[in-house]
Amino acid sequence: MASPPDTSKNPKLERYNSYIRRLNSTKLLAASSKLLFRVTLLVALVLILFFTLNYPPISDQITNKDNHHHHIRTTQNFLSSAFYGSGAAWEKQVRHSSTPRRPNGFSVLVTGAAGFVGTHCSLALKKRGDGVLGLDNFNSYYDPSLKRARQQLLKKHEIFIVEGDLNDAELLTKLFDIVPFTHVLHLAAQAGVRYAMENPQSYVGSNIAGFVSLLEVAKAAVPQPSIVWASSSSVYGLNTQNPFSESHRTDQPASLYAATKKAGEEIAHTYNHIYGLSITGLRFFTVYGPWGRPDMAYFFFTKDILQGKPISIYQTQDGKAVARDFTYIDDVVKGSVGALDTAAKSTGTGGKKRAPAQLRIYNLGNTAPVPVEKLVGILESLLGVKAKKHVIKMPRNGDVPFTHANVSLAYRDFGYKPTTDLATGLRKFVKWYVSYYGMESRVKKEIYSKTANNE
Repeated sequence: MASPPDTSKNPKLERYNSYIRRLNSTKLLAASSKLLFRVTLLVALVLILFFTLNYPPISDQITNKDNHHHHIRTTQNFLSSAFYGSGAAWEKQVRHSSTPRRPNGFSVLVTGAAGFVGTHCSLALKKRGDGVLGLDNFNSYYDPSLKRARQQLLKKHEIFIVEGDLNDAELLTKLFDIVPFTHVLHLAAQAGVRYAMENPQSYVGSNIAGFVSLLEVAKAAVPQPSIVWASSSSVYGLNTQNPFSESHRTDQPASLYAATKKAGEEIAHTYNHIYGLSITGLRFFTVYGPWGRPDMAYFFFTKDILQGKPISIYQTQDGKAVARDFTYIDDVVKGSVGALDTAAKSTGTGGKKRAPAQLRIYNLGNTAPVPVEKLVGILESLLGVKAKKHVIKMPRNGDVPFTHANVSLAYRDFGYKPTTDLATGLRKFVKWYVSYYGMESRVKKEIYSKTANNE
């Protein structure tokens, strides 16, 4: 059989095939370029829309930056506002966390949920079957890693924390659009008396502007939620009557922190009067316990005693002992939940008041002031370490020398009755502290065993 003709050496055919290949390649390149152009244009349009809706104008950025001291950073950045609230998965988390599991259960927005009191209250509400959604900006006033650890604790109990700021009205509005909250437990605030002298703007931005931002959204919500919020025993300021009663003067604050909390109480009155919001304020008295704040004396005393560092114990300018009405966290949680349970419904609709609304204020303390030196003595016994103590005069930084709560009003209205004495509460705190920081070996075995047995 004859072999087929060899065309591989045919010059005309080879040129023709080469031409066809170049033509096909040109067509493919043109099609690809057109597709790439269309994709690029689409992406550009999406990005323009994204930045228009979610990124504030430069002038606003400058203003906000000027209004926040560089010592306090939040973990938000220009992308965060895009990713919170955008997407079905995020909204599903928000709804799931907020949905109550018990009949007639509450749906509660807890601001400052990664904070000390916020974490404990969130866990208590979730445990009994209420829906709980947290909000926190994780600022760096104290070590954010402790707040992140609390966040993980809440996550294990299916409590979701939205990372955002109270002054982000768009975020707050979105949360209220997604969830018909029955209650708000407003615990977010810039804490600490002494720090107010370093960074006053952070107190105004959080404790006043942030509170107003929350109330503005709440007043327009349908339904309006009932609001329970954290004031402070510091509002009693220069008051000399003891024990402190809700009927005593609170118009002489001794610190900027106290002034912002007193301003909050007046702002609450205004929104209650005009818009029918049901609002309950709680004046906390020196709350302590596991997962507490590192800026509190009992916390950093424990740290310094274990590290062999000297601690400073304050006396008043006339040489008297400084005493505090130390209140254990479990008692404060019971009081906060009791206030939520007895909070009446708000009476406004769409920002318009329909009838008079409930307005309350309560002390939540332990009713037993303890000198700071006695607190140090209890810690020495629990830790098995003698403290290196320096007794010095209290600086003029706004701190008050003495606090003592009268809680009869809270007892009458929702059965508030503190049951934890300071020695018992500190034992529980020390057990948590040495476990959390991996310092069991630093504490005498018999002391730690005693701590564990008292749980």
